[in-house]
Amino acid sequence: MAAAAAAAAAGPRPEAVRPRWVPPEHDPARAAAGLGDCEDVPVRPLCKPRGICSRAYFLVLMVFVHLYLGNVLALLLFVHYSNGDESSDPGPQRRAQGPGSAPTLAPLTRLEGIKVGHERKIRLVDDRDHLIRTLSLKPLLFEIPGFLSDEECRLIIHLAQMKGLQRSQILPTEEYEEAMGTMQISQLDLFQLLDQNHDGRLQLREVLAQTRLGNGRWMTPENIQEMYSAIKADPDGDGVLSLQEFSDMDLRDFHKYMRSHKAESSELVRNSHHTWLYQGEGAHHVMRAIRQRACPAECCLLPTRVLRLTQLSPEIVELSEPLQVVRYGEGGHYHAHVDSGPVYPETICSHTKLVANESVPFETSCRYMTVLFYLNNVTGGGETVFPVADNRTYDEMSLIQDDVDLRDTRRHCDKGNLRVKPRQGTAVFWYNYLPDGQGWVGDVDDYSLHGGCLVTRGTKWIANNWINVDPSRARQALFQQEMARLAREGGSDSQPEWALDRAYGDARVEL
Repeated sequence: MAAAAAAAAAGPRPEAVRPRWVPPEHDPARAAAGLGDCEDVPVRPLCKPRGICSRAYFLVLMVFVHLYLGNVLALLLFVHYSNGDESSDPGPQRRAQGPGSAPTLAPLTRLEGIKVGHERKIRLVDDRDHLIRTLSLKPLLFEIPGFLSDEECRLIIHLAQMKGLQRSQILPTEEYEEAMGTMQISQLDLFQLLDQNHDGRLQLREVLAQTRLGNGRWMTPENIQEMYSAIKADPDGDGVLSLQEFSDMDLRDFHKYMRSHKAESSELVRNSHHTWLYQGEGAHHVMRAIRQRACPAECCLLPTRVLRLTQLSPEIVELSEPLQVVRYGEGGHYHAHVDSGPVYPETICSHTKLVANESVPFETSCRYMTVLFYLNNVTGGGETVFPVADNRTYDEMSLIQDDVDLRDTRRHCDKGNLRVKPRQGTAVFWYNYLPDGQGWVGDVDDYSLHGGCLVTRGTKWIANNWINVDPSRARQALFQQEMARLAREGGSDSQPEWALDRAYGDARVEL
């Protein structure tokens, strides 16, 4: 009560005093200081009521600042403890994510082309430098003169002849035809797939674009019209199939016709012979030297030439396909194609299928890079042609115009944008995929379309060193991890089939 009385005696409790904004002409402080309306007064200005300098605004701002700083600190701590200490990082090529998990692969290295004609030097062997010349930017294509010595070229040819070569031909196997039969695709769906310009009519060039329909035979407009006539698919004979005409056609008659027609070697997609020379443990010492050059005592871990050239991880290079050696006799050719196929849900990469645990009807070769070696000088023809190299745009249908098919390396090789003449020991290499923007494999580079021009005189010998990478980064990582585990547990006997070449384990061929 006493306190209440004292408070009453003291008068009413004043409210919190808020600063009031006073116009300059009524400011007593300004008048007392003898300042006019246009002169400054050295006092702290006050905010208008409920302005941005209000206490409430200040409190809200501080709350948000503290929340922001707290979130940033929490994120930094999360990243730090998730990645671990950088000093314990095992290296850029692979970082284990935990026990039993697949490693994380580093981004794939890709050389810069700079510009067409750009030259640089690279040390592939200890005793000299090699020159790398940019031939095109689309695809990213390079040339390296003198990559192999003349002696190495002759030896590779000799080893291939010792092993024996077989005819190179792309013919559907029984398993392929069986898989095609299991695919649930209607005749209407097939028509729409072939009808690339969606005009409801199948022109000859739309059918020609599907080279796989030829059953290994290179299809020409004359071939297509002969087939139409034999199976009575084109009643009016105009070379164009309507949807109704296509629907009336029995596809079994098409397959029967293709199987019954025997094509000459000049009519095939590819007219050559080839063999495979393995470069893994147990292979001939010179074959190993291409990947694993015998090194001097002071440098027992000298990287391989291909490894130095591609700047890829040893796991990727060593677990890729063996060396393919190809002989084109007089009249030999290989029509334009791409070395790697796109991976759809119905396909899987050949080299990683062992660890995929997926059941798919088709497999394809996933070749990130092609390194091609010329093993001899060709007397006539035999160039490697890139029909659309450095084109401004790419349109598959534009490859076939009127009577000119740019993919036909027997008749129209001279019309390609870029031709590389075979010179003994020279290597050319290019990327078959575009980057995906995240350091891995993206879409197939359509500009990598290439072929072997007709050999008009003599014989042409080449070798292909393909570098396999699965477009699925996780599957490639799992594959490399599994191969490393097999190597640790079982030694060379448990390595993949292509890693060994026991036929040359003890062979020593003198030059």
